[in-house]
Amino acid sequence: MAEEDCIFCKIVAGELPSTIVDEDERTIAFMDINPAVRGHVLVVPRAHSRNLFDVPEEDLVACAIASQRIVRRMRDALGAEGANILSAAEPVAWQTVFHFHIHVIPRNRDDPLKLPWVPAAGDMDEIKAAGAELTRG
Repeated sequence: MAEEDCIFCKIVAGELPSTIVDEDERTIAFMDINPAVRGHVLVVPRAHSRNLFDVPEEDLVACAIASQRIVRRMRDALGAEGANILSAAEPVAWQTVFHFHIHVIPRNRDDPLKLPWVPAAGDMDEIKAAGAELTRG
C-alpha cells in the first residue's frame, strides 16, 4: 500500500527518478541523493510503513537481506573496508522521510564521516536498570 505524499512510495512506483542498484519482490535499493559518503544507498520495502515501530516482520527481514547484498557489493565494487547500517524511527531519532528505510553506508578508514556521539563508559547502575525495564517490557 502506498502513501500519496510519500517520496519513497513515489520512487517505488517509478513516479520519481532514482538510481536503483538492487530490487526484488519486496524491496528496492537506490542511491541516497544526500549521501553521507560516496556509495550511500537506501533500502526500502515496496509496501509503505512509517518506520521500525510498524514495519511488518517480512519486510524487515527482506530489507536486512537486501542490505547484506548491498554491503557485499560495496566491498567488492567500491572497495569499502566496512559499512554502517542505520534506521531512524521518528523525528527525535533524525527520521525525515516517513517510509521505513535502511541507510547502507560504505566506510573506509580515510572517509570524513564521524559517529554522532563519542562512545564513553556509562553508569552501570543505570545500564542495569534500563536492562531490567526492557526485560520486563
